[in-house]
Amino acid sequence: MANSRLEKIGTIITRTQGLLKSGAMKFEERPLWYDVVTAFPPHEEPRYDRPAPKVSLRPIFYQEDMIRAKFHKTSKAPFAVNLQDFKNRTPTQQFVEIYQNLSLQGALDETKVFETALDLYEDKLRQQKEKRSAESSTQELPKHSPAPEDSGKTVKVQDIFND
Repeated sequence: MANSRLEKIGTIITRTQGLLKSGAMKFEERPLWYDVVTAFPPHEEPRYDRPAPKVSLRPIFYQEDMIRAKFHKTSKAPFAVNLQDFKNRTPTQQFVEIYQNLSLQGALDETKVFETALDLYEDKLRQQKEKRSAESSTQELPKHSPAPEDSGKTVKVQDIFND
């Protein structure tokens, strides 16, 4: 069994047990999952030929998924998003919020709402850029210290190699 690598011959559990019994694998070198599987064996044997369970899956779509898809399809630039930043909303979240606010007003049809939301979002981005550029221009540039003056000492290559 140790020289067979086919998944059709035994399960991964029985193959690992065979390696441990034969001494081909030391008990200290056993996989991390081995202790868990032996303590809590699966209800059905994990074989390659076991048919997949017939479980009905519910389609999980949110109302704003179509809006997101359409926004990403029509947006011009890909956005870099920091997934660990929970303080700031992503560009997609900002757009969906604008879209939902417009659609709640109910005055426009769906295509007009999308176009108006895109325009408002682009205006918001422009305002943020202008605000950042205004802030950066008002900040003083740090003064650079003058370069240190040469102390008059020079090193010659010939002096380095003289013994």
